[in-house]
Amino acid sequence: MAATDETGPAGSGPAARPGPPPQRITIIGPTHPYKGGIAQHTTELAHRLAARGHDVRIESWSAQYPARLYPGQQRVEAPEMEPFDPTRYPLSWRRPDGWARLGRRLRASADVVVLVVVTPIQAPAYLGILSGLGARGRRRAGSPAVVALCHNVLPHERRAVDEPLTRAVLRRADAVLVHTDAEAARAVTLTTAPVRVAAMAPHLWAAETRRVHPSPSRPEARQDEPLRRLLFFGLIRPYKGLDVLLRALAAGPADVALTVAGEFWGGAEQTRALVGELGLADRVELRPGYVDAADVPGLFAAADALVLPYRAGTASQNVDLAHLHGRPVVATTVGTLPAAVADGVDGLLVAPDDPAALAGALRRLYEPGVLAALTAKVRPPDTTGGWDRYLDVLLGAVRVQ
Repeated sequence: MAATDETGPAGSGPAARPGPPPQRITIIGPTHPYKGGIAQHTTELAHRLAARGHDVRIESWSAQYPARLYPGQQRVEAPEMEPFDPTRYPLSWRRPDGWARLGRRLRASADVVVLVVVTPIQAPAYLGILSGLGARGRRRAGSPAVVALCHNVLPHERRAVDEPLTRAVLRRADAVLVHTDAEAARAVTLTTAPVRVAAMAPHLWAAETRRVHPSPSRPEARQDEPLRRLLFFGLIRPYKGLDVLLRALAAGPADVALTVAGEFWGGAEQTRALVGELGLADRVELRPGYVDAADVPGLFAAADALVLPYRAGTASQNVDLAHLHGRPVVATTVGTLPAAVADGVDGLLVAPDDPAALAGALRRLYEPGVLAALTAKVRPPDTTGGWDRYLDVLLGAVRVQ
């Protein structure tokens, strides 16, 4: 499904800006058929840069890493947004001979290389590409400028090798782009390259309309279902705090149900055990597995609010996704969530890793009039403005305007 805004779908709606001659920009990172927010962001970024008149290419992966390192489905069967046609898939973790070869090819075919930093596991491949480019952290005449675009500078769940691997990549870049001030503070400890901050631009599955769908707390709901329902959505990893939410649900209002929809990192057995231990079997619906784009509107239509009980985090698209579907958000004060959720306006904020505080927020959500008031204040994300600001920072980092 194509990401949309008031100007139309990505790749066709936003009008190209008049300005200086186009630049040859190559983005190296995951795109379709890989699933998830980073692949969506890479694809949307390419569309938006092309809409500004630049000559854009994506160089992606035929095989990102061994399957044992990612316990889940790596690819989607059908595109969930408009694919970016000038895309090649030359990279494979099995073929290190291709890494430097790609870098050498880009020496002559690119003015700017945007290296999408996803995981330290891919650092050897990126170091091979940078070697082929001749990148050493200071741009030389005639060579492409390198921007390291870090969705997370370091992983949420870290290993001893993560920091040195990431440092080796970032110190060879000409500039580093991150999405929060906290990530910028982390990046400057790993590189002497300039570090720029750009708020994450929305890259969303489209909603057919932005009308507020009836939720189970309203009279239109089916009478044989719980009257109130919350949603936890996305890839389920320990740092996202699903266990905190389950404990809060057990301590909060007794007539509230929860749908957990997403792919479990390492399996759902531990979560099922906790649901049983807390006596929530009749109130918690587990929907393990990757959520297809076509199913997203229905999930939000069936929920009163999205809950993001993260213990840690950087930037998340889930607030924008909830607001796109007219739903308020209950979230913790980590990463960009306090900036994305206006406490008491379009959602509620609580401290992280605190089941009692979260249970209190759930009780408040269902106090008379509160849910309706929060829902009424939800506004759709500013997709076009967000991308304009994002591209200005990205391109400004290497003086490409």
